[in-house]
Amino acid sequence: MSRTSTAGSVVEDALSLNSVNGVLKAELTIKHSVDTGGYNHYCLNYQTGKGEVEAPTLRLKQGDRLVLDEKDRIESSDDSAGMEMDMSGMPVCGDTGTPTLSSTNMHFHGLNVSPNCHQDDVLTTLIQPNKPAFRFDIQIPKNEPPGLYWYHPHIHGFTEFQVNGGAAGALVVEGMDKVRPEVAGLTERVFVIRQQYLVPWVPGPYQLTINYQLAGAPTFPNPIIQMKPNEKQFWRVANATIQDFMPLQVQFNGKAQKLQLIALDGYPLAKPRFEDTILVPPAGRAEFIVQAPPQDNEAIFISLGYSTGPTGNPDIQQELGKIKVSSDANDGQPAKTAAPAPRIPMGSIKFADLSKQKPTKLRKLYFSEEFGGTNGPIQFYITVDGQKQKVFEANEKPVITTHVGAVEDWMVENHALETHAFHMHQIHFLVTEVDGKPVKNQDLRDTIEIPFWEGPGHPYHSFKGRFDFRDPTIAGTFVFHCHILLHEDLGMMHKILVLPK
Repeated sequence: MSRTSTAGSVVEDALSLNSVNGVLKAELTIKHSVDTGGYNHYCLNYQTGKGEVEAPTLRLKQGDRLVLDEKDRIESSDDSAGMEMDMSGMPVCGDTGTPTLSSTNMHFHGLNVSPNCHQDDVLTTLIQPNKPAFRFDIQIPKNEPPGLYWYHPHIHGFTEFQVNGGAAGALVVEGMDKVRPEVAGLTERVFVIRQQYLVPWVPGPYQLTINYQLAGAPTFPNPIIQMKPNEKQFWRVANATIQDFMPLQVQFNGKAQKLQLIALDGYPLAKPRFEDTILVPPAGRAEFIVQAPPQDNEAIFISLGYSTGPTGNPDIQQELGKIKVSSDANDGQPAKTAAPAPRIPMGSIKFADLSKQKPTKLRKLYFSEEFGGTNGPIQFYITVDGQKQKVFEANEKPVITTHVGAVEDWMVENHALETHAFHMHQIHFLVTEVDGKPVKNQDLRDTIEIPFWEGPGHPYHSFKGRFDFRDPTIAGTFVFHCHILLHEDLGMMHKILVLPK
């Protein structure tokens, strides 16, 4: 465990592990502990010559290979929580046995890579405690969008527990400076925002952390983010919370500042734009340029409150860090001083031509909820229009079958009284419409919020996206789901099968 920072201390970036000669090879060990406050911690530890560090940032280039060995060393006597899974008849990737709270696996969120065994397979990969390390061997595409991704356990029924406990880290595909020269030469910061509940499934007070340092607590000082006067920095922020929708701002003396947005969900924008508030749903990422004030004043990094609807959990306003301006401020990730050469043209990146493609099919899906009596539990669904509402089961047949070469338009509605976050594995999708109207900025995303339904007399909120299944690499079975992790664990997820040509 490495969570030893003092309250109000300077926020440090995680240790970076860089690929060498086209390969990044590392070993992570997941462990569990409970602190004096009763919070569970699931730690993805990396061994260095000076001891263990937690959740290193994995840095790869386009076309690199990631070889990651993961050991499960969780020692927990509480295997009662979570969702029972029937995996009978399922293929086995890794260990056998029944998934429990001590089991794990890994999802490489946002990467456009294979969903098959030993790669980004969350359906059949099972890593059990005290077994030999499981090896992930993943080829990063040569045209993978440069940007911020992240990795986290995705063991169905128990994902919320392990991510709530902090088991998440950043993954960067290098080359943003070669696509977006605006960031060349800037000091880079990687901030992973995590969320801690004492009991994840019970609504109530929670804590946010920034790079594992506790933020937003009124009883002690906020974390400190260092910048030089007037300095521009390139911030890469991952929302690794289990359910928090985060409208991010940088404020000087209470006034929101213009942030130059460079990328969303690991995909560079077609054209950078200035925004004073950047909404990042659970699992989303935002990459933007921040300029410091000329002198030290009341400058803060903050997540505003966000209404998730009548049945949603409250997302409260919390300061994430105090920005301290000083001429001797330490640098974060060293600035890249060399001019980017050669450039990577936007047209060479995966999905770059998606807006020009003609869809082969239109599908409609919707989120919904069902109440079990006055005070009963809520059942969560995501349903393909025309099919029967049902919760996800590990051994279910895919609810959607398509094929390599298909380009589809999906309309996803929210029929529930709380906001949901739609996430698609293996591919990004092009957002073309929101609430039935064309959007000005057709961004590529892998996760997007769909606001809650206001009730009878109001239309359902929706988005329409273009989904690209042309790459044969993604042939196989994978999932789409709500990235509020309790909802996913309780069955708001289904399978899609992409058949090879």
